[in-house]
Amino acid sequence: MLKINMLSAADKVAGQGVGSAYLELIRLLKTRNKKTLDISINKLTKADITHYHTINFPYFLMSFLKKKAGRQIGYVHFLPETLDGSIKLPPFAFAIFKRYVMAFYRRMDHLVVVNPDFKLKLMALGIPEDEITFIPNFVAKAQFYEEDEATKAATRAKYNLKSDDFIVLGAGQIQERKGFDDFVELAKENPLMQFIWAGGFSFGKLTDGYERYKKIVENPPKNVFFPGIVDREEMRGLQNIADVFLLPSYSELFPMTVLETASCGTPIMLRDLELYHGILQGQYIACADKAQMNEKLNALLKNPEEKLVYKQKANEIAKKYSEEKLSQIWETFYQEQAKMKKI
Repeated sequence: MLKINMLSAADKVAGQGVGSAYLELIRLLKTRNKKTLDISINKLTKADITHYHTINFPYFLMSFLKKKAGRQIGYVHFLPETLDGSIKLPPFAFAIFKRYVMAFYRRMDHLVVVNPDFKLKLMALGIPEDEITFIPNFVAKAQFYEEDEATKAATRAKYNLKSDDFIVLGAGQIQERKGFDDFVELAKENPLMQFIWAGGFSFGKLTDGYERYKKIVENPPKNVFFPGIVDREEMRGLQNIADVFLLPSYSELFPMTVLETASCGTPIMLRDLELYHGILQGQYIACADKAQMNEKLNALLKNPEEKLVYKQKANEIAKKYSEEKLSQIWETFYQEQAKMKKI
């Protein structure tokens, strides 16, 4: 049995997809792979593999204990360039932090990326191709699924929504990178639709544009509701009552909210970023810009049949990134990495 030590602070800050991905992986391995993998969490212990989920400085120091750590695996949830538009730091501090990010990744024996696009970008930054593996995110069908009509009706009533309201759901940290400004503008341009953004300021005042976005949240357009950071059960309810999930982000990895929403059978609309092409091609409503989002939202409103088409495509996404498949992928990956430790 392989001993794997997980190091993570991903679940310490609410409202982060990184935390959801981490918790999903731990649950998966402890249930489906418990006979072959012995999982410990945040311990200073001897292991075959130490898997770093976040880049906290104490973990960086621990990476020097090579004999105790065994094979060191780093989980890449962001690159220096993806920090732009997310957090606000003085320029010199931001530059130092970006260098630290890459220094951490270079300490690892192997890196795991959740999007194939990041593999190419890491290679461009000097990481050898054979030291990078793509393993996608996934969600548990037991937690995210299509609810019955009575449950959906109860959720709508909870938020004072009518049965015939056309609901556009967005989610994530409130920041420029997430396309939050476009989401709010689309709401203003479509007063007959109901817009909901689930998420908040996970990094508080360090969030880039915090003061401006705080004013919007406190005084939103009439057809926009901000429930704040919600737990997973409430998120599932929102994903079920939505007519479409809209994520207008300018930069992403492999958003957990997309997989969660797909598992609920809700159509997905995304800004058509190149990184989605290799993982979701043809299975979402692709939009080049806000104008196209506006156009396609109205097309969905007027043509319910179109919504059924993308509901089916959402189900296809859920099947493709099922926990059954990912359980075996992670098992094989860890076994291969453990063998390399002995070489």
